[in-house]
Amino acid sequence: MGVGAKFWELLKPYARREGFDFLRDKRVAVDLSYWIVQHETAIKNHARKPHLRLTFFRTINLFAKFGAYPIFVVDGTPSALKSRARIMRFFRSSVDSSSLPLTEEGISVERNQAFQKCVQECVELIELFGMPVLKAKGEAEGLCAQLNSEGHVDACITADSDAFLFGAKCVIKCIKPNSREPFECYCILDIEAGLGLKRKHLIAIALLVGNDHDLNGVQGVGLDTALRFVQNFSEDEILNSLHEIGNGDIPQYQSGIESVDDVVPYLDESSPNTISHCSFCGHPGSKRVHSKFSCEYCCNGDSEGCIKKPEGFKCNCSNCIKNQRKKEQKKLEIWWIKVCNKITMESGFPNDKIIEMYLCDNHGNTIATDGPSISWESPKTEMLVDFLVFHQHWEPSYIRQRILPMLSTIYLREMVTNPVKTLLYGQYEFHSVHRVKTRYGHQSYVVKWKKAACAMGNAMYAVSVEDSELHQECIEVNEFIDLLDESNSPQIYVDDGCWFLLTDENMDLVHSAFPKQVNTFLREKELKGLKRKEDSRLGSEGSSKRVESPHPKGVQLSITDFYRSTKVQLQANSGEDLTKNSHSQSDQTFKGKRKQSSPNLSKSARRRLLFN
Repeated sequence: MGVGAKFWELLKPYARREGFDFLRDKRVAVDLSYWIVQHETAIKNHARKPHLRLTFFRTINLFAKFGAYPIFVVDGTPSALKSRARIMRFFRSSVDSSSLPLTEEGISVERNQAFQKCVQECVELIELFGMPVLKAKGEAEGLCAQLNSEGHVDACITADSDAFLFGAKCVIKCIKPNSREPFECYCILDIEAGLGLKRKHLIAIALLVGNDHDLNGVQGVGLDTALRFVQNFSEDEILNSLHEIGNGDIPQYQSGIESVDDVVPYLDESSPNTISHCSFCGHPGSKRVHSKFSCEYCCNGDSEGCIKKPEGFKCNCSNCIKNQRKKEQKKLEIWWIKVCNKITMESGFPNDKIIEMYLCDNHGNTIATDGPSISWESPKTEMLVDFLVFHQHWEPSYIRQRILPMLSTIYLREMVTNPVKTLLYGQYEFHSVHRVKTRYGHQSYVVKWKKAACAMGNAMYAVSVEDSELHQECIEVNEFIDLLDESNSPQIYVDDGCWFLLTDENMDLVHSAFPKQVNTFLREKELKGLKRKEDSRLGSEGSSKRVESPHPKGVQLSITDFYRSTKVQLQANSGEDLTKNSHSQSDQTFKGKRKQSSPNLSKSARRRLLFN
């Protein structure tokens, strides 16, 4: 999608791998169609309505896990050029392009109705999340790029490479949440520095090799040829030069093209400016003279003659270098003429409508003089639950559990700016920082949320620690699980009959929202570390002190003394083992009694108690 001829592979060496906090507190424009298309095929036969499932989990991950502010952009009415290109892509393997239906001026072929329905359902889901959704006039990546170029967002999430042609400055092509550096990011400044190509250069390459609006491009011109060709022009003159070449006005060759030995066959070595070379050493002069005396290039201090030239030898005399440069120049001129002739043979090249579309700076109806109207609202939780119960047939408790990371992130942000709320989701209060969690090199706080007694109602349960689930709870829906798009489920923790939730939160955000509790946690952690060091130091000192033996060191004991000392040690060890066994038996009996006195609740039952 985007520029043809494996354009992404050209940009691959200039990709950056960014960490978890790359989008923290930043705005990012998301091409919604790209999300739907990218992984729908992969789980199409394994999940109910995969487009909704992917949008649900990815939105939560992007907002809560990475701390970004997403703005979703959907496609508008496709242009007539895009519609015809779509028809050609569908029929190009079996139907002659000349027999395809023509799109009238100003009239476009609508997109697939089934796909449109998927997009509409995803839009409804996103609006229930409280996220802004913008509709482009044409291509969604065009509006994403415009928002990026005008500074309304910091990056675009799309796989359409023509986002750079629309003016995007930073494009995130791939997100891998379960990695140390999840973002594969492309910046236009890195591309300009590495390839020397700017926006109009990229548009010229797209016109030559093909794009979403013209699949063919120029016949016989590949990506390498197009790259070497456009590098001969500055950004201001490249598009005007393509118009001149398309009209048959071929400009003279300009230096700057690299070697193209694989393009034009090597010319004959015979030239009127060449001089004779010795067939033995390969240097200027005759073999008869060189057999008597060594030439100036092979001078070795004796009169034994020249040295035999090695295999693949090339003379580096001034005359040979001059001839080689002339031949190379001639080859490049021939290659230049061939490429220009191929461009001239294309009728109507370049297409001005495609150029105007890429250079246009108005891709959305919502763009105002002071920027787009963008705002984030609180999720409509109960409507969101009803929507997913209807479309995905998920349990309400499961949905509430999965959206809790987003609600906790919103709660912490509100506590930083306006600390008025006392309960998360009206049910959970901030209790403490449980521990520091490190995953894929990224650290976060595991926050402990306590379910308030008022939210428990009249039903109070005394559940032992052994019955609580300390690890991530498995999903109890019969669906395919994609680890790249599954959100982290909050852990359920029970202590002294009180219900707790453990969620992963950003360390800076938690510190800003609850500085006192975080400072208390850090002090306790520091004291525990000092105590651990002190215990280890005392232990090492105690182990270094050995009981003095009545016998000198290094003297072997007699057999009677050896067995006497061994017998004493065995008796002492057996006594310790008996003591430990008695304690363990009493502990097991006590645990068994506690287990019998506690209700046997399943995972789903405990989840319903927390999230219903």
